[in-house]
Amino acid sequence: MMSKSKKFILTREGLTSLKSEYDELIKIKRPGITERIKRAREFGDLTENSEYDAAKEEQSLLEHRILELEEILHGVQLITYTVKTDFVTIGSTVVVEIDEQVDEFTIVGTVEADPVKKKISNESPVGAALLGAKVGEIVEVTTAIVRAKYKILEIK
Repeated sequence: MMSKSKKFILTREGLTSLKSEYDELIKIKRPGITERIKRAREFGDLTENSEYDAAKEEQSLLEHRILELEEILHGVQLITYTVKTDFVTIGSTVVVEIDEQVDEFTIVGTVEADPVKKKISNESPVGAALLGAKVGEIVEVTTAIVRAKYKILEIK
């Protein structure tokens, strides 16, 4: 379980997505699982009822996710996009050069981080190193497995 005082940095799109997920869990999935458990109970002996066990396990996971979402939504700190800044901030899209390769990604809070979609966490080694950097600067990032230099080409 996460800390009660923690702030969860989200973009407006991320907040909308989490609210949608929360609504679906509360309004659709929770009642559906409750119905599955009710039907499974009708099969009789619960000690050897695999449908009942599966539904109870799914209910447990669902309730955990609902609590997690409630905590995140309660502690949201919304990223307000500003006009292009001179330095990297949370919400910035950064174009960098690494080993003669150009790459682009957006710095977001940990809840929204998704490397496949080129969204990296502000708490990741790369995200943390880039925060505050300016165009033209070279930032060195060292992790347990790699050491790389990122040249900031553009901040959008």
